[in-house]
Amino acid sequence: MCRHIGYLGEPLSPAEALFRAPHSLLVQSYAPADMRGGGSVNADGFGLGWYPGPGSPPLRHRRSTPLWTDETLPPLAAAVTSGAFVAAVRNGTTGLPVTEAAAAPFTAGPWLFSHNGVVRGYPDSLAELAKTLPVTELLTLEAPTDSVVLWALLRARLATGEDPLTAVAALTAAVEAAAPGSRLNFLLTDGATLIGTTWTHALSVLETPAGSVVPGLRPGPGAPPPGTPGSNVWLASEPFDGDPRWRPVPDHHAVRATAAGVDLLPLTQELS
Repeated sequence: MCRHIGYLGEPLSPAEALFRAPHSLLVQSYAPADMRGGGSVNADGFGLGWYPGPGSPPLRHRRSTPLWTDETLPPLAAAVTSGAFVAAVRNGTTGLPVTEAAAAPFTAGPWLFSHNGVVRGYPDSLAELAKTLPVTELLTLEAPTDSVVLWALLRARLATGEDPLTAVAALTAAVEAAAPGSRLNFLLTDGATLIGTTWTHALSVLETPAGSVVPGLRPGPGAPPPGTPGSNVWLASEPFDGDPRWRPVPDHHAVRATAAGVDLLPLTQELS
């Protein structure tokens, strides 16, 4: 299984969580703690997507190689400050291609998306759901992988104006019905809302007050002073440090983070 991290809050550099923290995403690429039988390393690509400013579309850096071999992302991440980002390292499902286009995060318009997991029985199990997409959409997918098809299905919902949490929950339910036992841990953000799901795999959440970032994570330009209303929210497959405020998200739940705080909701109920 892959590992991913999402952040929403005051502007800061992703470099600490990706490279410098005790259990950074870099460490999780070669020594993950909780793969649940889904391989032993995450060496099939990586990506970082971030927002250069409020209202700006996301930028992205991806490669198909192991994160530990890349010399370009560490200085790039150190130079970036952003109020929202998603980063991931990939452990590709056996038989699926190892290409840059298969590495999360995926993007369209304001959105960044990552999938940690696997669709059981792919591609046959997604055939009926894929029929809801235009043929040209299917013929021009970035890569022939389960995650890319999931992203196509999700962005089709988002394009209609569907509430993002409702769209994520509906996709999870549809895929579970078509491919029981799938692992469907998602991260989705548009820079103002961050959504995560747990479906047969782990996710943890860390919420800190605005103006009080995680120790070691340096706030960027424009960060609010201590005591500012609001919160900083991290979602991660595995906590990247030993902060006692990390909380595991129960299985079959969704997390929705906004400037107003964090909601934890069962995926089995109507979400909006």
